[in-house]
Amino acid sequence: MDLLIEKIKQSLNTELIRIVISNPRRAEDIKKYDIRPVLIRDRLLFQSAAYTKTQVFHENLEKEELEAKLTEVLPRYKQVLMKTVRGDVNALINKKGKAAVKIIRNTSKTQSAPVNLSHNRKKKYILEEGKPVPFLVDLGVMTAEGRIVRSKYDKFRQINRFLEFIEDIVPHLAKDREITILDFGCGKSYLTFAVYYYLRELRGYDVNIIGLDLKKDVIAKCSRLAAGYGYDHLHFYEGSIEEFEGVKKVDMVITLHACDTATDYAIYKAVHWGAEVILSVPCCQHELNGQFQNEDFGPVANYGILKERFSALATDGIRAALLEAVGYDTQILEFIDMEHTPKNLLIRAVKGKTLSQGKWEKAEDFCRQFHFTPTLKTLLEKETKECK
Repeated sequence: MDLLIEKIKQSLNTELIRIVISNPRRAEDIKKYDIRPVLIRDRLLFQSAAYTKTQVFHENLEKEELEAKLTEVLPRYKQVLMKTVRGDVNALINKKGKAAVKIIRNTSKTQSAPVNLSHNRKKKYILEEGKPVPFLVDLGVMTAEGRIVRSKYDKFRQINRFLEFIEDIVPHLAKDREITILDFGCGKSYLTFAVYYYLRELRGYDVNIIGLDLKKDVIAKCSRLAAGYGYDHLHFYEGSIEEFEGVKKVDMVITLHACDTATDYAIYKAVHWGAEVILSVPCCQHELNGQFQNEDFGPVANYGILKERFSALATDGIRAALLEAVGYDTQILEFIDMEHTPKNLLIRAVKGKTLSQGKWEKAEDFCRQFHFTPTLKTLLEKETKECK
């Protein structure tokens, strides 16, 4: 361990690329630390990103602060990777705190590129700036030369952020058969086209994607665009989430900003079809706001805006808990920065193996406290009874 710490301390300079500390020994610890050097007002600092199951926490540390933090943290983890301009250091740490250190030196005759230490370094997007993507041009996000239209830059970031979520769940999708994906409430279909382009054109997956929306003119336009690009496995239909019965088996269900209980119907449909992945960005969670009853919560219930926000958070919390109960590993993640859209929570659920009666009962107990009767709970209870 002393050798590892010494090697890291020697590398805390402008030649450091990154340090990744992973594989914690205890389930309650931070899942991963990702550390890189940054220059802020000409001061060399080290930005630490600490990943929990659902969040990322950033802090900028002085060299001495980072050294102290590493001395404390490293014994609780099993693996360390450090990349520098001069080479890599890999270390495996056993239960006794002894580190097996492997040093891989950079023997290339060409000088390594200098490390970009800018705190606001340009982000590398999945869909890159400067490379025209046909559907982004036609939807007004890009110019024909691949430049991002200034007024659409937030939309460009949102699309790429969503593709990062898709990238994370790709290992859960079958590679040896056609994958069916449904996008409920697809609207202008920025993200529907992006998912198709990413999975089929960039990753080579055999996908069949269906976009569903109530607006006839929007569906007509999206259908014309898909046909024009030769996207033969991308289809758009007019219809509602509740009534759609066009498929029997679905691999992924996407629902973005489906208003109020429309999100519940979409999630229910996904569970009913046994979807491997559910990605949902809820919108306008009004249902529980009208049901809220709890005298002990007077300081919240007496103020409309607080009651509304609490009810919205409770709605999504209950949805996540119910998904856990019916066998999905579920996270609630930030979709995009708050300043770009207030609809910034994404529910990501990946199908697991076991149901959890205990989690269902906890969701029920919470609902009883406030006299909540969520639509998703009612739909899933009906599904359970019909299956018996």
